[in-house]
Amino acid sequence: MFTFLLVDDSPTIRKMVRASLAAFPDATFTEASSGLQAIEALAVGSVNLVVLDLNMPDMHGLDVLKFVRSHDHYRDLPVVVLTTRGDSTSRDAALAAGASAYLTKPFTPAVLGSTVSEVLKQYTSRTAFAVSKRP
Repeated sequence: MFTFLLVDDSPTIRKMVRASLAAFPDATFTEASSGLQAIEALAVGSVNLVVLDLNMPDMHGLDVLKFVRSHDHYRDLPVVVLTTRGDSTSRDAALAAGASAYLTKPFTPAVLGSTVSEVLKQYTSRTAFAVSKRP
């Protein structure tokens, strides 16, 4: 069972992302319409993956991503950036800050679903390896 945090200031986009991830039947969803709400949602709940927009009113998504990567508890949390910003500067900045994947809007449900699936596979294999290496 996975919990996905959907962070976008557009309720329509959050609804589209949720519908696109219907291939994960056991998934639950938490939503945030701002960067600050996203950080609050991370603090109060257990999240397995974040789908994050960059352009939000109160806190840029890149700042949210940097916050996530700066805390030990969230350091390995998969973050898929989903944004309208298709320029290489934004893409490079997000990947350098630790984004697990970078997709642009408009998106297709199939591409989002396969990207999330691949990111989760990488995450679960990394965390399983880390757990098996503990003394």
